[in-house]
Amino acid sequence: MDLTAVSAGMADFSDTSTTLAEIKERILAFAKERDWEQFHAPKNLSMALAAEAGELMEHFLWATSEASRDVVKDPAKRAKIEEELSDVIIYALEFANMTGIDVAKAIEKKMAANAAKYPVEKAKGRSDKYTEL
Repeated sequence: MDLTAVSAGMADFSDTSTTLAEIKERILAFAKERDWEQFHAPKNLSMALAAEAGELMEHFLWATSEASRDVVKDPAKRAKIEEELSDVIIYALEFANMTGIDVAKAIEKKMAANAAKYPVEKAKGRSDKYTEL
């Protein structure tokens, strides 16, 4: 792994060319270089994740649903939103690193469970909870 790319901002990363495993490796390497694994207990990471999710939500506080779509179009606001979303994802992936959770497998399992709870013929176009379908 080229740790220089981690420090340089990972300019070569994109959703279409980077695997989840590569991102997890870079996040883990970043924490190891700083000896931060000692602080990355599941409790601490889950709390940090919740805090960062709150900071992401703060950008949309009191906005209507439609206005929230406009917020992400403003370049200055979008940059801050991208930072907060990145923090959320980084903490989630570091949580997976520290707990040995295979994110792709966990997502596939959850999507299968959601498909069973929310069959297309009942859930399409509806926001009701599965118990209300």
